[in-house]
Amino acid sequence: MEDKMHIDEKEKKPESSKPKGEAVNSEQIKRSKAKQDFSPQLEEKLPKARQLAHEGKLHEALELLLALEKQTRSGEDELSTIKVACTAVTLCFEAKDHQALRDTLVHISKRRGQTKDVIQKMVAEAMTFVDKIDDMPKKLELIDTLRLITEGKIFVEIERARLTRILVGIKESEGKIAEAADILQEVQVETYGAMDPREKIDFILEQMRLCLAKSDYIRAQIISRKVTAKALENTDFQDLKLRYYDLMVQFYAHESDYLNICRSFLAMYNTPSVQESAEQWKAKLKYVVLYVVLSPRGTEQSDLLHRVNLDKKLLEIPEYQSLLNHFIQRTVVRWPLFEKSYLGELDKLPVFKTSARESLLKDLHARVVEHNIGVIAEYYERINTSRLSQLLDLSDGETEQFISKMVSSASVYAKIDRPKGIVSFTKRKEPNEVLNNWSHDVVELLGLLEKTCHLIHRETMVHNL
Repeated sequence: MEDKMHIDEKEKKPESSKPKGEAVNSEQIKRSKAKQDFSPQLEEKLPKARQLAHEGKLHEALELLLALEKQTRSGEDELSTIKVACTAVTLCFEAKDHQALRDTLVHISKRRGQTKDVIQKMVAEAMTFVDKIDDMPKKLELIDTLRLITEGKIFVEIERARLTRILVGIKESEGKIAEAADILQEVQVETYGAMDPREKIDFILEQMRLCLAKSDYIRAQIISRKVTAKALENTDFQDLKLRYYDLMVQFYAHESDYLNICRSFLAMYNTPSVQESAEQWKAKLKYVVLYVVLSPRGTEQSDLLHRVNLDKKLLEIPEYQSLLNHFIQRTVVRWPLFEKSYLGELDKLPVFKTSARESLLKDLHARVVEHNIGVIAEYYERINTSRLSQLLDLSDGETEQFISKMVSSASVYAKIDRPKGIVSFTKRKEPNEVLNNWSHDVVELLGLLEKTCHLIHRETMVHNL
């Protein structure tokens, strides 16, 4: 009995399997699945419906097509249903009867047992009419109808996203930035598996741009995390990469996060399309130098400072190489001379021609002072407050203020003795540490003494004294 069943299974298997290399297109598959082929009826009735529509009898043409659509849908002839549905909406548009067009779209999409492909093809056909409508109210009504049809349907999520993008463009052109941003945020394209990656990233960047335009910086930051740096490394996405980091620069500029602004410009600078243009990479590299210098002192800033300094292309912009070297070398930088030397060059940058100029100069002065305090702390254990203020080109009060900020951020250790007017950069040692250092010094001294005795003894033996 078991052998017989095994043989029957082997005999049935070839019947269900398809020969290898058989080329069957989707149209043939759909035709084979249909209970009835309505191609002859379509060849007869579609031209008749077009003729009625051209004669101004649109409603009669629609009645004919809707009756035919019911037959093809009941007979599960999907290809014929698609042709009938697309013909119906096309005739409505050609007759410029926009109300009939919207009603037909909704009517066909809501019919019982309507297939996904019919709705998708009909919506795609209707989307081609949007750009051809000049009357804005009618265009908006058609977009709203199509968005209503596609709402909650995964198989037309891409079409809905594109319609939303068109609607947002219209709202933005009318000056309704906040409304446009709210509408676009409703679409979560990062979950759309069928959407092309390039289109998906472009959509997310548009969401970021509108959030920044309406000053919604928190939401812009949340949306920015949907795009990964790895996705932007694709050579075909270089323009998207530049757009993304340009938007990130706008966001970080609002936060005055100079270190991340520097990283964003560095990412743009390393883009192959930027490297091909001397004008572009020079502009980006200048900003990299500016913002790494403006970044607060710290280990990350120091590391980035030295990595940027290794770039050989800095030789082609010597002014910025010299500017960078001031913050690498352990020497005091006098602010009046620094300002006189570099302010003219910095004023050529577009960012210094905006309202942010005064803020940038103030922060640059602060970075110069912080650098100087760090250098002085390395060379001085104690220094008079008046002398320190002279070196920093500041008043005593401003000097104390800068030292206090750096001590609070753990950038430097310092104590100010106001009555004596002395700043101490030496950290007080614990008794155990002092004792350990003394013990170490004594051991070193005894070692030197023993070595000296050994050398004297050797000389005595050599010369037989």
